Amino acid sequence: MPTDIPERRTVLPGGHVAAMPPPAEGRAPSASGAERPRGTPEAAGGMGRAVGVIVSTAVCQAALMVGLGLLITGPAARVRPLAAEDEITDALERARTGTLDTVSLVVSEAGNTFTVVVGTLLACLVLLLAPKLPRWRDALFLAVAVSLQSLVFLVVTEAVDRTRPDVERLDASPPTSSYTSGHTGAATALYAGLAILVLHRTKGPWRRVVAALLLLLPLLVGVARAYRGMHHPTDIAGGMLNGGLSLLIVGRALLAVYKRQVFNPTVTDETTCDGLRRVLEDHGHHGPEFVPTTADDPGEGQTARALREGATLVVVCGGDGTIRAAAEALAGTGTPLAVVPCGTGNLLARNLGLPVRPAEALAVALRGVPHRIDLGRVEGDGMAPAHFTVMSGAGLDAAMLESTGDRAKALLGWPAYVMAGLRELRAPRMRLTVGLDGARPLRRSARMVLFANTGKVQGGAALVPAARPDDGLLDLMILDPRGPAGWLGAITTLLRRRPEGGGGRAGGSRSVEYFTFSRADVRFDEPQQREVDGDTVQPGRRLTAEVRPGALTVLMPVRGD
Repeated sequence: MPTDIPERRTVLPGGHVAAMPPPAEGRAPSASGAERPRGTPEAAGGMGRAVGVIVSTAVCQAALMVGLGLLITGPAARVRPLAAEDEITDALERARTGTLDTVSLVVSEAGNTFTVVVGTLLACLVLLLAPKLPRWRDALFLAVAVSLQSLVFLVVTEAVDRTRPDVERLDASPPTSSYTSGHTGAATALYAGLAILVLHRTKGPWRRVVAALLLLLPLLVGVARAYRGMHHPTDIAGGMLNGGLSLLIVGRALLAVYKRQVFNPTVTDETTCDGLRRVLEDHGHHGPEFVPTTADDPGEGQTARALREGATLVVVCGGDGTIRAAAEALAGTGTPLAVVPCGTGNLLARNLGLPVRPAEALAVALRGVPHRIDLGRVEGDGMAPAHFTVMSGAGLDAAMLESTGDRAKALLGWPAYVMAGLRELRAPRMRLTVGLDGARPLRRSARMVLFANTGKVQGGAALVPAARPDDGLLDLMILDPRGPAGWLGAITTLLRRRPEGGGGRAGGSRSVEYFTFSRADVRFDEPQQREVDGDTVQPGRRLTAEVRPGALTVLMPVRGD
């Protein structure tokens, strides 16, 4: 894969992946042996731009709030409805009761400095420590929004001198201007900020109820502050505006960036990218960015960085190898993957029911629904543990992949694999021992051993008919045909809709056997060629595979799409 391809940057709202430079010294290794970058100049530059946007826009925010305050206390003070504010505060004073006094005190405390500071710290700790992947960008969004609101509030109270309402005040009067309401502004920044995160980072019908309750809190705080004689109605409105503007500014700077799309530049040309851009635009994702993989990082590092930055969706354009690299980072996170098939085999896309044309597949995926599928995890001597989405194995399939050249794949597509497979038919059989879920080991000979999470291959053929990506199990196929009759029996078995057996028992024929399992250990008498999702790995004498049920979330087509 070429490494001298220029990296391009734009923004794709909705959350995708970011480009990374080649691995450098001091980066932490991932579970699959790939390097995971801890920080890059691009990330620092992006954060610097975000800080610049926040600072410059905050100056405009402060100027606007000061201007409104001077207008309220100056020319507009005697113009209705502002001239009627005293009537409202007088009416609230007359309506006071012991019960309402107590309720208003409790509600008012939800917006005081101590409550907001502690609430912000606790929310940030939850965002950083509770999830499997830290949502540091979400935590930064909340902390900066609350802090910005407070800073603008202090500037405004110094520039605008407004006395508090001429009624009995139920709280001690702080030495600040009545404009704006600090309680209301702080409550807006905190609780409305949490509502934004709930709506955009969680799923389920309850999230709307929770968000609505959070959005109601600042309004209740504002009413309580007016009831207790601490602020005019326009002070309350000013506080809500200040908090809302702080959320808007910080959210645009921190949450709307670093949401990108990764693609394999060796299989995704500019024409394909143009078609995908149009699909993304049609679905509301404007200004999409296509970030290339590299030889040193085929997708895992880019995906991991996007997750750290709060990505809510990862779109990957490439073959099964690129998809597998992204799945390494996505495993167990719950962040959905949109698969765009741009490779030679595209087996995961076929098994998910996606079209094989990239633009059509992306459109179907974006209209689809999140669905959890299993991942396989495989390891062995001389190879780091790795996940696979489709298949992993040893023998004929690995030899076929090894002997298929890039030029043949580019000219012929997936039939190049068939031609390479025919050349490998005379390879010697393997002798092996198979252990399944702790049962007594089986002794076998074989031309191919295959762990399968999905069953379909090119042309709609079901190589492992019983394999399902969401059944919580993996399937093992042992292929060992002998002579013409053996190959005929194997073909007959493969053409059946579903093999006999399962649940750990053998099924199929003497030429091809099937097993289902949660964990399998295969040991070869001699080193064998091995592969993981179409990528060959170092030959070895052992393969151990286990299932990770529901570890990957993908966008599946809606029925009838």
